[in-house]
Amino acid sequence: MTLTELRYIVTLAQEQHFGRAADRCHVSQPTLSIAVKKLEQELEVELFERSKNSVRTTPTGEKVVAQAQRVLEQTSAISDIASAGRDQLNTPLHVGAIFTIGPYLYPHFIPKLQELSPQMPLVVEEGYTASLRKRLRNGELDVIIVALPFTEPDVVTQPLYTESFVTLLPSNHPLTKKKSVSPADLDGENVLLMGEGHCFRDQVLEAMPNINQQQEDTGIRTHTEGSSLETLRHMVATGLGVSILPMSAALGSSSYEGTLVTRPFSGVKPSRTAALAWRASFPRHKAIDALRNAIQKSPLRNIEMA
Repeated sequence: MTLTELRYIVTLAQEQHFGRAADRCHVSQPTLSIAVKKLEQELEVELFERSKNSVRTTPTGEKVVAQAQRVLEQTSAISDIASAGRDQLNTPLHVGAIFTIGPYLYPHFIPKLQELSPQMPLVVEEGYTASLRKRLRNGELDVIIVALPFTEPDVVTQPLYTESFVTLLPSNHPLTKKKSVSPADLDGENVLLMGEGHCFRDQVLEAMPNINQQQEDTGIRTHTEGSSLETLRHMVATGLGVSILPMSAALGSSSYEGTLVTRPFSGVKPSRTAALAWRASFPRHKAIDALRNAIQKSPLRNIEMA
């Protein structure tokens, strides 16, 4: 068996579809299918149940895929160790961030990181927490920026900063007359939230579980959920409702000046803590330090650095 074949079966188990798995592995579907079948013949066991519309791992296949995943992680660790023997700041650093952090943090810290470590190439991407978690485990990302709580075996997390949530309102909304709002002020309001799968949605609902409850009871709620914070901003600007944003995202609303207004929460303010997460085996500690320093020196107003 080869490492390539192990990558194929791990990807196929994740995608449960030969076509999608082949796309992720950058090979043709027949190439992947033949390689998987070859491995099954070598092991003399069926790893996958194949049907017309889906592919699922067999009980034995699940165990083999789990072991293959561990082998790939250790292989990635070998590459990390080798790269650490070279200049830790002279090879690319692959950074991922969740959708509600990346667009608002990247523009601030990337110039600072280029200033502090000009010789280190940077590769950035965005994703859901679940997908970033997998890519970190697979060695496809070196470090990710997520919201706490975040736990994963053999992964180190370190808080970066804490930011409050604010209410986003149309400029003509009655609540703009207040200097701050309370969760009770949002009773009867159509509060637009992120779509399912976004951790920020869960954080808002955890902090304010009664949001939209009244609307659901009376049937007047607009059933529209944004796929991004920018979508929510557009929806509020067009009068579809109000929303809640993290402070870093609220600071990016200058293009809506005169159309949108933000108000802080009164009393105990809902907030979230952003953190760095990286594999405990990742040896390029200087690269992590450079990234952390660049973020902490970024011009993020009203953000409490850890």
